[in-house]
Amino acid sequence: MTDSQVQTFGQVLIVECERRLFDESLPRLKKCLSLLTEDEIWFRPNDETVSVGNLVLHLCGNVRQWIMSGLGGAKDTRERSKEFSEQGPLPMGQLERRLEETMAEVRRVLRELDPTTLLEKRPVQAFEESGISILVHVVEHFSYHVGQITYFVKSTKGVDLQYYQGVDLSKKA
Repeated sequence: MTDSQVQTFGQVLIVECERRLFDESLPRLKKCLSLLTEDEIWFRPNDETVSVGNLVLHLCGNVRQWIMSGLGGAKDTRERSKEFSEQGPLPMGQLERRLEETMAEVRRVLRELDPTTLLEKRPVQAFEESGISILVHVVEHFSYHVGQITYFVKSTKGVDLQYYQGVDLSKKA
């Protein structure tokens, strides 16, 4: 692969990851949060299940560690266990601000990321990962937990969240 091809591939991958995070997952997460009360956000059905609020804190911690620290070089200050031990309720505005501030920083790091460095290995959490691996991990991890939150909202509220409103999903390519 030529340097130019690596550059182009890296740029396309970064743009696609940004689209998946900011145009799909984040709006879905915000929509779910808007439909829940603070009590519902911090509800734990049992000792083995965390709340929606914990999942939001976990997503913030994960993207901060993997993107801001792993790709952006920021100091890793994550305290993962606190994401799950928080009982809440943190005020909704505080939770939303934390999410907004985290994702704004993620966007900044992604836009400043040199696509030619995506093959380089970087320390993140307990792993040594390439930039490509970090991006794939963050997108799939974020989407996975947004899916859990979506399930919680749909099952407790009995609503169709209409993520694909106006799109004919039965259409074939």
